[in-house]
Formats: sequence, structure tokens, C-alpha cells
Amino acid sequence: MTDTTATAVATPAPASHASAQATAFTVILAVSFCHCVNDIMQSLLSAIYPLLKENYGLDFWQIGLLTFTFQVTASLLQPVIGMITDKRPMPYSLPWGMASSLVGLVVLAHAGHYWLLLIGASLIGIGSAIFHPESSRIARFASGGRFGLAQSLFQVGGNFGQAMGPLLAAFIVVPFGQTSISWFAVGSLIGIVVLWQVGGWYSRL
Repeated sequence: MTDTTATAVATPAPASHASAQATAFTVILAVSFCHCVNDIMQSLLSAIYPLLKENYGLDFWQIGLLTFTFQVTASLLQPVIGMITDKRPMPYSLPWGMASSLVGLVVLAHAGHYWLLLIGASLIGIGSAIFHPESSRIARFASGGRFGLAQSLFQVGGNFGQAMGPLLAAFIVVPFGQTSISWFAVGSLIGIVVLWQVGGWYSRL
């Protein structure tokens, strides 16, 4: 009688384990999708340099300063944020980072002066710097020990986004003009919603 009861109690465990694994896999795909959105915005900036050069009459040093501004915020700020979130994880910082990129896109779309282009580039860079450390941690946490698979899926999203950005610039921004950059804010809004759900999943653990 005892053996039968123990078996009956133990049977739901595999189903619960499978459900948890499915949820974690969904989380990995979610952050991979948002990595794609983030990197589309990143690569979009460099892809529209010729357009910006023509619209604002920029010199090459001004284009270089745009790149410098973006890279300083996106790359050099990233390890600082990583150090902070290592001590105190902040999963809800992810949607705020995406929101920074969204504002950056709108600023780039409607910038009336060169210095506004610099602000737009820095906001996209800040959003990227906030996104990468925490989303990478969540992908690893959701891996269930399959770190290579989780990291690979996370990177696929980013690589696909880097590849898509210039193509989207060619088919959308070039024909419809600089203001069409703001259309990409729709992707950012979707990313904010997805990352808010991911942050909620992480904070409940």
C-alpha cells in the first residue's frame, strides 16, 4: 500500500519538470527575439550614415563622432552595468533599456540639429548597454544547464538583427526618408512588453 501511494505521489513530477523546461525555453526565445530587435536598432544607425551625411551636410569627423558616441555608451558602459547587476540583478531594467532605444529612434527620426543626432545615438547605445548583461544572464539562468544552446540561441537573435538592420534601412528608410526611422519604434514597443514579461518571470524565481 505504501509503495503504491509513493508511486502515485511521484507521478506528477515529470509533467511539472517538462512544463518548467518549456517555460524556460520560451524565455530563451523571448530574450533572443529582443536581442534581434535591439541589434536591428544598433545596425540601423550605421546603415543610415549616408542619408544623415546628405541631410545634414556632415563631414567624416562628424560621422566618426556619431560612431564614437554610440560605441562609448553601448560598449564601455556595458561592463559597468554588468558589474552593478552582478551585485544586484535588475530584470525589470530590460524594458527600460528598450525604452531608451525607442526614444533614441524617435530623436534620430525627427532631429533638427546635429547635436540631437548625438543624443539619439547615445540613447540607443545606453539601451543596448542595459540590455546585454541582464538578458545574457537570464538566458543562462533559463538554460537548465544547457549553457551552450541557450547562449547560441541568444546570439542568433543578435546576429539576425545585425543582418536585418541594413536591409530594413534600404527598403524602408531610404525610400520613405529619415522620419520613417520612428516606424521601428513599433518593434521596440513589442520588445518592451516581452521584456516586462521576462522580468516578471525572473523576479518570481
